[in-house]
Amino acid sequence: MNMFNTFGITDTTFRDAHQSLLATRLEMKDMEPIAAQMDQVGFASMEVWGGATFDATTRYLAEDPWERLRQFKKLITKTPLSMLLRGQSLVGYKAYADDVVDAFVERSATNGIDIFRVFDALNDEWNLARAAAAVKNNDKHLQMTICYSVTENGKMGGPIYSLDYYLDRAAIFQDMGADSLCIKDMAGLLSPYDAFDLISALKKVVTVPLQLHTHYTSGMASMTVLKAIEAGIDVVDACLAPLALRTSQPAVEPLVVTLQGTENDPKLDLDTLIDLGDYLESILPKYREYLETPKASVIDAKVLSHQIPGGMASNLVSQLREADSIDRLDEVLEDIPLTRKELGYPPLVTPMSQMVGSQAVSNVLFGRYKMVSNQVKEYLTGMYGRPPSKVDSQIKEAVFKFYDTSEIKTINERPGNLIEPELKEAEKAVADITSDVDDILIYALYPTTGMKFLRVKHGLDLQKDTLDLNADGDPSENHEITATGTQEVPVKSLKTRSFNVFIDDTFYKVEIDPVDQNMISISDGIRNPEPSRDSNPTLHGSSANSDGELKSPMPGVILKYLVEVDQQVNQGDPIAVLEAMKMENTLPSPKDGRIQSLTVEPGQTVVKGDLLAIIT
Repeated sequence: MNMFNTFGITDTTFRDAHQSLLATRLEMKDMEPIAAQMDQVGFASMEVWGGATFDATTRYLAEDPWERLRQFKKLITKTPLSMLLRGQSLVGYKAYADDVVDAFVERSATNGIDIFRVFDALNDEWNLARAAAAVKNNDKHLQMTICYSVTENGKMGGPIYSLDYYLDRAAIFQDMGADSLCIKDMAGLLSPYDAFDLISALKKVVTVPLQLHTHYTSGMASMTVLKAIEAGIDVVDACLAPLALRTSQPAVEPLVVTLQGTENDPKLDLDTLIDLGDYLESILPKYREYLETPKASVIDAKVLSHQIPGGMASNLVSQLREADSIDRLDEVLEDIPLTRKELGYPPLVTPMSQMVGSQAVSNVLFGRYKMVSNQVKEYLTGMYGRPPSKVDSQIKEAVFKFYDTSEIKTINERPGNLIEPELKEAEKAVADITSDVDDILIYALYPTTGMKFLRVKHGLDLQKDTLDLNADGDPSENHEITATGTQEVPVKSLKTRSFNVFIDDTFYKVEIDPVDQNMISISDGIRNPEPSRDSNPTLHGSSANSDGELKSPMPGVILKYLVEVDQQVNQGDPIAVLEAMKMENTLPSPKDGRIQSLTVEPGQTVVKGDLLAIIT
């Protein structure tokens, strides 16, 4: 079906705009008051869901993402609702099993999504096939997406991202059943004249409508949109002015004025748009901490080099601030182009932007490739699809030199074929909490943070016990967290809170009652043999020392331990999995010995330097 019969504008205010500028923290209660009025404006569609919103609502906001979608559908009855779907990765950071893909798309369609903008970070049709088929099976609009990227000179062309490359991708995606195609310029790299040439060429070979999604990061977006319109683009993305510009989309208001009286006049009422913007201005001050930036400039000309997309930029600043390393931002931005080249020039969009960005952070903080996330390791085997260019063989050798190479296999088929079904296991994992399929999918996508959210949702935990500070930022002040607790939800059973306490050279585990904050118990002291406070990173970047302390190298969440107390381990053996910067990192043992103590509960938030294990 074709929803785009005339030129139109898609509004991104409720999804990508606040993902780009506010690290996806805009709460539903602040969008509801204007949702119905937005519906009357006359947008071609409204992007309200997908991307990072699913993760952020459960991880930070204590909101049910499915309920958010259903509420949007109740309030927005005329305008088609759009979502961003990461192909086989859905709204997560890894490839999921086909049964999870099928169920997620079906539930998204049932709950209110009309248009599925489906993309893959590598533009690899292997990773798009299952999600695309699922959208068609649910009789929804399939918008196949081409992620726009360049190599190093900021212009389209060269040995990888040439005009022929994009024409080839467009032909393949159209043949997969696309109802429309979107050029996704996530970092604002598409220059105006390249946009004109690209859209003009695509219009000659593509029979479905074309849409342009771009970001203002480099300062070119408004010019690029106008040249794309001249070339015949059918739809462009924009957002309300208070959440526009910087790393977000172009503002809709000046675009409406520019196009008034032309053949592409979208006929949107400027006064209504200004009123909607005034409302946003009234609620945005409480999100001020996310709007803060270390740069005075509205544009970032360096994006033509580091190519960080809008949604990643705000998170990158937040992550470095949490690691107490914001002063090293420029070093990270300098490392990103080199890391991207070494990894085969992937387009920097989720999840590849997270992989490359977090790897660059690790390279700066711990030494190049001394600490490598599990996702990057899987990418190097082909589990995320086929890179656009050859991966640096020396980098691959350096990453895998500590592992049994007989267990490392190169994948030469669609990665989804190799993943065992996951939905039944997810059902079992939450069977004592819920049987609702939407809840089950929350857990399937995010087993650790998803389980925390479900326990809050179903009254098993308090918000403070479940939605702790983690590697990507503090909980919002609007969660009503106080010095002694948080606003309560109905409680069936309460989860004891645990803390690690050091007194001189002795470690204690203290348990606190979640209601009255009184101490329940304190463990016998565990004395550290010749304790060392040296937190310099060593093997693979974990903070460790030869005396057997394994510390967290950065803020994050301990997903699981891979060993048990009293187990014998060798230096380099995997001890724990730390989720940091949305990537999973396996932390190794600093020495041969016996696991004396595992000091953190799985699912617990840690900060840089927290003790995770003692090996004697």
